[in-house]
Amino acid sequence: MKRQLSTAAVALALCVPAQAQTEIQWWHSMTGGLNDWVVDLANGFNASQKEYKIVPTYKGSYDESMSASIAAFRAGKAPHILQVYEVGTATMMAAKGAIVPVGKVLSDAGYKFDPKAYIPAVVGYYTAPNGQMLSFPFNSSTTVLNYNKDLFKKAGLDPNKPPTTWPELVLAAGKLKASGVACPFTTSWQTWTQLESFSTWHNTLFATHNNGFGGTKARLAFNSPLHVRHIENLANMARQGLFHYRGRGAKGDAPFYSGECAMATGSSAAYASIKKNAKFDFGIAPLPYYPDVPGAPQNTIIGGASLWVMSGKPAPEYKGVAAFFNYLTDPEIQAKSHQRTGYLPITMAAFALTEKSGFYQQNPGTDTSVNQMIRKTTAKSRGVRLGNFNQIRAIMEEELEQIWAGKKSARQGLDAAVKRGNEQLERFERANKL
Repeated sequence: MKRQLSTAAVALALCVPAQAQTEIQWWHSMTGGLNDWVVDLANGFNASQKEYKIVPTYKGSYDESMSASIAAFRAGKAPHILQVYEVGTATMMAAKGAIVPVGKVLSDAGYKFDPKAYIPAVVGYYTAPNGQMLSFPFNSSTTVLNYNKDLFKKAGLDPNKPPTTWPELVLAAGKLKASGVACPFTTSWQTWTQLESFSTWHNTLFATHNNGFGGTKARLAFNSPLHVRHIENLANMARQGLFHYRGRGAKGDAPFYSGECAMATGSSAAYASIKKNAKFDFGIAPLPYYPDVPGAPQNTIIGGASLWVMSGKPAPEYKGVAAFFNYLTDPEIQAKSHQRTGYLPITMAAFALTEKSGFYQQNPGTDTSVNQMIRKTTAKSRGVRLGNFNQIRAIMEEELEQIWAGKKSARQGLDAAVKRGNEQLERFERANKL
């Protein structure tokens, strides 16, 4: 009889389905090795607990992903988590009813959000005036100067002393050219490195109303005497063959790690690609600055993207989102991601753990990006948060290209970019009046 009951119990247990995991949809724009990183993060979280399952899905470029998410939200089929580049921050903030602040998601699930635990310039960018974190910093990078140590030696330059100021960079470029280097200096992400981050690095406004953090009435201000002077200097370098413009976005990265260009300003996130492709000894240094500008250098700003939580989901599912974000803040997870990708560790604990591990000693210069970001930010250097920023960047690209081609002076090009960009800001303000 006991045997019959035992057999019946086993049979009954086999008929009861295991409790299904709650799926959390995550749309992202990471490709190649970074897609592998995203998948590994999701798998790591899924293996750490049994209640939730993160499902990462590549949805195209940042622009394509945002467009797809808008259509999905209107149809009631938005993902739980959406990766949005920093340029889209103001647009997401203005999308009332479409998002749930990350700070609220975490606190509702019983997790504590301590802004002091994060790198100030990172968390500050994605935090509302009331101190609530709006989105979760994910793949944050900043601007750095990469340089070819082998070509520096050939030109008689000290490979362990990269230029720290713009006048020093011009002199170094001249010596590199004289030694036979065809491309002494180039840049990737020219609007980000040479205007946006350049502004905060010099504690100078890029736009009024504290670079847009003060509201939608912000207007562009990057045609100041300092900005004109800098772009004019770069235009002069271009005419002398010291500065080579290779195209928009990350187009300046390849000619650097191929060994053609000796110096390049760009994203700290290019580290993994440079390390993989460069057949020479390279160094990473802070952005150059103008030594006669009071307060310079201040701090650079972030690029990359953050994770936004979309509204309209059942309350229990947001607990899964919060659990995943809590998993991502673990110092060991953050440190491994930082060392693997070149993106910033978003917490001071992850930075300290990486430092303690000896990673920075084994890979000199990889702490440059963090050191540039952990300085105390000011109202002028917190970042740039503007509506229609993607369109404004396209305008800036066009006008800078006119300057490099010698078709406009620095003053003419920057004035035109400000005028055209302000039209975009006026449109955004009208569309988002309270």
